[in-house]
Amino acid sequence: MSSGIQLPNMIHSRTLIPLLLGSWLPLSTNELARGALDPCAKHKCGPGKLCEIDEDGKAQCICVPKCPEEEDSRRKVYNHNGPGKYASCEHPRTEGLDECKLNKYKHVHIDYYGPCKDIGECSAAELEDFPRRMRDWLFNVMQEMARRDALHGPALKLEREAEKSHNRRWVNAVIWKFCDLDVHPHDRHVSRHELFPIRAPLMAMEHCVAPFLDSCDADDDHKITLLEWGNCLGLKADEIQDKCEIMHRG
Repeated sequence: MSSGIQLPNMIHSRTLIPLLLGSWLPLSTNELARGALDPCAKHKCGPGKLCEIDEDGKAQCICVPKCPEEEDSRRKVYNHNGPGKYASCEHPRTEGLDECKLNKYKHVHIDYYGPCKDIGECSAAELEDFPRRMRDWLFNVMQEMARRDALHGPALKLEREAEKSHNRRWVNAVIWKFCDLDVHPHDRHVSRHELFPIRAPLMAMEHCVAPFLDSCDADDDHKITLLEWGNCLGLKADEIQDKCEIMHRG
């Protein structure tokens, strides 16, 4: 289960393949009835792609030919590659295009949702204090998810342990969130793309989140290890324990 931050409502194609996060939403009972016969009914495609049946009758994922016009400014996004406002499906769609597979576009990502804003500078004092605020926020998110029965298994155990021990409050929240972000693949590294659930929704409201997350990538390899994450958020070396395998097993 990801964090409690709510992303904009997803746009779905008529083939049941959504354009942003890849979850399923059947549109009619007729489509459900055809599910056993439709190769695309159970073929899941990633962001910016939809399912198409090839000449052999097999399901395949292709880039969305064109994104629908987006009128709601809250669902438009900005990427860090240059100024421009796009529908939220446009960025993952272009990642599949041949001209966008060049190395110079490898690390293009969505910056934030909503209308363009002057984000402002994060002062040295604000950046120094940010890890404390981030730890508090992570614990509050974990606590709220537990209250809503949205945490289960090892994640819930971490939350309950944090509730009982003040010493585990921040530690467990920091480790839980790292494992929560490490989703594709489960490789004990959080990529810039995997940071999307934290960065994009918060950046327009919290001007220190981008420089803070950048500072966590100590070797600038576009991946953050658990050790880098823990150090960045102020944990001691002996507090940084890998619990991701247990959490991912659920």
